[in-house]
Amino acid sequence: MSELLKISLPDGSVREMPTGSTPADVAAAIGPGLAKAAIAAKVDGELRDLNRPFDGDAELALVTSRDEEEALELARHDYAHVLAEAVQALWPGTQITFGPATDDGFYYDVMAPASREPFGMDDLPAIEEKMREIIKADKPLTREAWSREALIDTWKKQGEHFKAEWAAELPDGEELTVYWSGEDWMDMCRGPHLPSTGKLDPQAFKLMRVAGAYWRGDQKNAQLTRIYGTGWLNKKQLQGHLTRLEEAAKRDHRKLGREMDLFHLQEEAHGSVFWHPNGYKIWRELEAYMRRAIDAAGYQEIKTPQVMDARQWEQSGHWGKYRENMFVIPDEVPNTEDEGEIISGDADWMALKPMNCPAHVLVFKQGITSYRDLPLRLYENGCCHRNEPHGALHGLMRVRQFTQDDAHIFCREDQIVSEVRAFCELADRIYKDFGFTYEIKLALRPEQRFGSDEDWDKAEAELRQAVVDAGMATEEFGWEELPGEGAFYAPKLEWHLTDAIGRTWQVGTIQSDRVLPERLDATYIGEDGEKHRPVMLHRAIFGSYERFIGILIEHFAGRLPAWLAPVQAVVATIVSDADPYAKEVAAKLEAAGIRVETDFRNESINYKVREHSVAKVPYILVLGKREAEEGTVALRTLGEKQQQFLPVEEAIALVTGAATAPDRNG
Repeated sequence: MSELLKISLPDGSVREMPTGSTPADVAAAIGPGLAKAAIAAKVDGELRDLNRPFDGDAELALVTSRDEEEALELARHDYAHVLAEAVQALWPGTQITFGPATDDGFYYDVMAPASREPFGMDDLPAIEEKMREIIKADKPLTREAWSREALIDTWKKQGEHFKAEWAAELPDGEELTVYWSGEDWMDMCRGPHLPSTGKLDPQAFKLMRVAGAYWRGDQKNAQLTRIYGTGWLNKKQLQGHLTRLEEAAKRDHRKLGREMDLFHLQEEAHGSVFWHPNGYKIWRELEAYMRRAIDAAGYQEIKTPQVMDARQWEQSGHWGKYRENMFVIPDEVPNTEDEGEIISGDADWMALKPMNCPAHVLVFKQGITSYRDLPLRLYENGCCHRNEPHGALHGLMRVRQFTQDDAHIFCREDQIVSEVRAFCELADRIYKDFGFTYEIKLALRPEQRFGSDEDWDKAEAELRQAVVDAGMATEEFGWEELPGEGAFYAPKLEWHLTDAIGRTWQVGTIQSDRVLPERLDATYIGEDGEKHRPVMLHRAIFGSYERFIGILIEHFAGRLPAWLAPVQAVVATIVSDADPYAKEVAAKLEAAGIRVETDFRNESINYKVREHSVAKVPYILVLGKREAEEGTVALRTLGEKQQQFLPVEEAIALVTGAATAPDRNG
């Protein structure tokens, strides 16, 4: 190694620095402003501590708070360490385990000392105050490499049994590093970290909640307390996040589902939805809308069985890859009056389908298919079951029974790009009908996969080309490629919707699959008279009806577009003298195809309006004696302060126009 290191900078310049120099030294050499702003460094593309010496000549990019992605990751990691230090400072004898950064913050798993109960919400204010004290102390964060034996011995002496266990199991040859916070507290960590705790904003974090967690995620192990926090670069970002959380709570589809009487969930059917009449009206509207879309796009709708023999799932590959998430049943159960085991060891196994694709291949295989018959687009509103972990279930967003707007396009090699492009354009029209913007991402091959590299190369290139041909592989559509995130049998395009408060939801997908047709022996007769394998495009737009309805409820805060609203209009009377006229108006609305209800209760009109507004009814037609005499209505539109006084026919036309599905306008 030469006496001087050559450090290449992003602007193309090269600085010569003495051996042993650090990125912080380079920042200082460039200028005091950069030295103050720098918080970390990318050395040959690897994110590192600012004060870690170079290993040799290197390419360097200094990281500042303007590099928000890296800066947030570092800050949240540091908040987690400060949290652990604060808890141990307040309650000596607390054992610490792991504390990673998360998408919007951080957490740390800890075990309270035997002298006290597990940590709870009441402890959070004191922990926050101690964290601020540590941050304001501006304690340097210093990296050290340790031998395995020394580290294990230290952890054991400190009573850190979890840390000692983990250190003992790390791979041989792996460098074990710790980070000191000042001179009196350390944690085992790969890093990197900020130069000091003072680089954190003491007003830019908040501890949110506590939960139970098991050591290493195994319920057979010791139970720990997980303390969650949210962390940001400054107070403004924190306040923005808390505001978004508050808004999200108001929009929670579970809360609105109760208020609007749409659905409920209960213990007797974990992860399955009980749809009420109002909720199922939304479902039916979506189903009718999607049927019109797929009919126009040349799909044929089918219906396939819920239960299939396990051998079918073995052949498709799902039994080996997805078995733990499948509900299985024996096809031979002895009479309940018989003695002995309920399930015989000789019973064959069947499974509730977790996806529709193998059944669609079986439909495709009936009869002989010619190349002239392709593409064949088979669609199903397919009910599926997946044994999701109980703790992962979440309202409509994560369920065990769900219905997909599922279709499989069987096509020739030369048809793939045009079919995927057509799907991109169909998805674009549908998402725009619901008012969503979106990003398209290409999920590429995972490490564990079926199929040859050659097939994966072709499939990824075809999906990429289709998006290019559709004009959507652009910044406007948020085009991005995601290495390693494809399914085990195919790469896929993903549609990530952005809702009204900026959250993203991955819904639509199309996957180019050469594996399943091979495994299930699907063929067509080519122009040469020989058998050929079709390519199978798996695609969905809503994803699942349950989740899409949940997204819609939260996106619109329950104020669904009039065409989707379960009740589109309510005719409410001020006095009973207007009841006959109200019945006439309601009949006219019903004849115009409007889902209408009447409210003749002996309540004040303000009470009625308030109640129907809470139920998110788009239009309330208020009728009193004067309206009955003049043939008019007072029309109240949800979310608007002023009501309109209109002739009844004009009001009906306005409501009817607003309640027309977007694909039927014009």
